[in-house]
Amino acid sequence: MAILAHPDDESLGLGGTLAKYASEGVETFLVTATRGEAGRYHGHRGDQHHPGATELGRIREAELRAAASVLGIRDLTFLDYRDTELDRADPREAIARIAFQVRRARPDVVVTFGPDGAYGHPDHIAICQYATAAVAAAASPSLTASGADTPPHLVKKLYYIAWPTAAWKAYQEALKKLTSMVDGVERQAVPWPDWEITTVIDTRQFWPVVWRAVSCHESQMANYERLKDLLPEHHEALWGSQSFYRALSTVNGGRTRETDLFEGIRG
Repeated sequence: MAILAHPDDESLGLGGTLAKYASEGVETFLVTATRGEAGRYHGHRGDQHHPGATELGRIREAELRAAASVLGIRDLTFLDYRDTELDRADPREAIARIAFQVRRARPDVVVTFGPDGAYGHPDHIAICQYATAAVAAAASPSLTASGADTPPHLVKKLYYIAWPTAAWKAYQEALKKLTSMVDGVERQAVPWPDWEITTVIDTRQFWPVVWRAVSCHESQMANYERLKDLLPEHHEALWGSQSFYRALSTVNGGRTRETDLFEGIRG
């Protein structure tokens, strides 16, 4: 189960991993907190070419459903929080709602953003905090509210997306400088040190699938056009592997780098 903030996070952040495991017959689930209604539309924001937040949310929902189909995602759930306002949601409610989804799907593995929110994006940081707490709450018999009617479920492994230097260089080359302006302070991407990365998944054969999924987000393609013209080494860094930090595991540990999110779970 991937628990993310916006439509397109799944394709740009996890597309190769989701496609790889779906192709192997793993049931993949996606929980997306918002509909991305505060975003741009074909590069436009706040002008006559923008359809407005409500309509953009509908457009981006359809785009995400198309991308999920390309990636082989079995089940997609929207939490319907407001884009750019996720960190202002009621935390107990958000955690309980995500925990309900965890209990409903009963995944072995959950993946979300890291505590840094990739480049300091408040929605990404919030979904990391909510998802992490929800994994714990889903296992607790004392969980109430929206998780009350489902039995507890213990997730075996929790991962954070952890982009290394090579991946960030590729993103910067493709999308320019990745920053968030929060309370008048600019935040930007800081790569994870290589030694902190616990898991690297080989996704080279899924480049075409990932690009088809990214292309489904047509309203956002003005932001992604440069992805088509990356240098070969940046294509390799961007699509050839995906890196993670193993934040929680009940089945394995140690310093040896994993090549499979299901290490310690499968036979």
